[in-house]
Amino acid sequence: MTDDKHNGRTIARRGDWKTNPMPAQHETFILNRSFSEKEMEALRCGNVPQSMEDKWFWYMEGSTLWAHRSWSGDCIYRIDFMADNKHVVTVNRDPEQYRSTGIEADIESLNRLLDWWTETPYDHYNEWLSETYDMLKGSRKE
Repeated sequence: MTDDKHNGRTIARRGDWKTNPMPAQHETFILNRSFSEKEMEALRCGNVPQSMEDKWFWYMEGSTLWAHRSWSGDCIYRIDFMADNKHVVTVNRDPEQYRSTGIEADIESLNRLLDWWTETPYDHYNEWLSETYDMLKGSRKE
């Protein structure tokens, strides 16, 4: 892990974790959302997983955030942040790496992730519980 620090937090860099590139099968959409400077600072610090429950590794290069699943290293989201708050999101569409029901579901999921990732400090365990609950709820037949 790099020795770069920001406000006492280690800044995640691409080489800190296993990463795979965004696959050729991908799609883009616009995410309309504003971020405070404090939220952007949290995103710029990134996240190097510290436990098995921490499902995400993310880091920033310039104004681009790269989000990878921690276990596989697969790139799921690339967010190019724009000054007008119309951020360009590239999302993985390789069905072997990421299963999504479409852009609307991705917008909802990504907004939820960004809400967690901008918390200080980031609470991966609460995120894991919520994702697990959502998965179990979605697999129930009613």
